Amino acid sequence: MREFVYVSDSKLRQFLPKPSRLSMPAAIRLNTPVGGVDLEQGPPDSERGRLRRLEKVDRHLNDRAEWFGDPAVRPGGWVWFEAPLRCVTLRGEYQHMVLFADPAPGEDEEYGRQTGCRLLMHGSARHLLGYAPVSVEGPQLMDIEGGSSIGWSFLTSVGHVVRTLSLGSGPAAVDAPVPSTELHGAGVRELMAALDTRHAQAGGAALMQGYARVTTVLPASDTAARLVVASPLTVEYA
Repeated sequence: MREFVYVSDSKLRQFLPKPSRLSMPAAIRLNTPVGGVDLEQGPPDSERGRLRRLEKVDRHLNDRAEWFGDPAVRPGGWVWFEAPLRCVTLRGEYQHMVLFADPAPGEDEEYGRQTGCRLLMHGSARHLLGYAPVSVEGPQLMDIEGGSSIGWSFLTSVGHVVRTLSLGSGPAAVDAPVPSTELHGAGVRELMAALDTRHAQAGGAALMQGYARVTTVLPASDTAARLVVASPLTVEYA
């Protein structure tokens, strides 16, 4: 049995089957001695249909998605992942957004050697399935009057990143990929660093796997590993 943590129904709806020439009619016509009667077909079992669609999409992506650690992955592409992840939310205005973050540097040396990069995923908390994320104190997101130029830049860049990532997580949002041009690399790094410093508060990471659409990719620097930012379709225990 597979145990899912997160399934995005809006992303599932992006995958449509090819139209069939033998598609069933919307209604069935019965001819009787007193005239014709149109019988509407009953609605499909929504949960069963959802599972069937999930299985088909899973098979489709299994043949096409790239490993998230592949240097060739690009924004908008689909990737598959298997990594120890923490499921966290930020308190306050962005508590509707869920973040999946991999281990902080030095916390899991074997994982770091295997992947060569890091993974940060963002989605909507409404897509969680029976899983309670750990709420942590994130970085300050509001501008501070009279702050230094360094502090001002730090706060506004992180705030911009979180606001941009949350666009696909609001109640009326559709989970479309966030354009990478709208993300500040420095802000993403600072957000990841803030989550890393609170890894003890967030508890242990569980090994999870699934598929996600890439939002942006930040190249490695002298002080930080390559970072893949993505929005998940599915997250399940590996």
